[in-house]
Amino acid sequence: MKKAALFAFNGELMCFMHVLLNALDMSEKGYEVKIVIEGSATRLVPELAKEDNPMHRLYEKAKGLDLIDGACKACSNKMGALEAVKGEGLRLLDEMTGHPSMARYREEGFEIITF
Repeated sequence: MKKAALFAFNGELMCFMHVLLNALDMSEKGYEVKIVIEGSATRLVPELAKEDNPMHRLYEKAKGLDLIDGACKACSNKMGALEAVKGEGLRLLDEMTGHPSMARYREEGFEIITF
């Protein structure tokens, strides 16, 4: 099985939309996909949770399909999004001094793609 871990660092909504679209497309094509929300992208979580956000439906679809593996704990805290991430039920990833480890995903056979 093809496996891809999409690491979203960029905090621009239009960039994150492409993360969601690619994750959904890959999933539909049989990939095992994990989205990791990192860096300034963590501040998008409270915005994406709002029903009036134009990307809300894509976000909810990806979340509902369990494509979002989690968000960086340290970055969520730094960006002021920690409580929103927790409130959304997203897993806090922190195994590498408060950040998610790309090495872990590589060891699990995932190709790393960064946005």
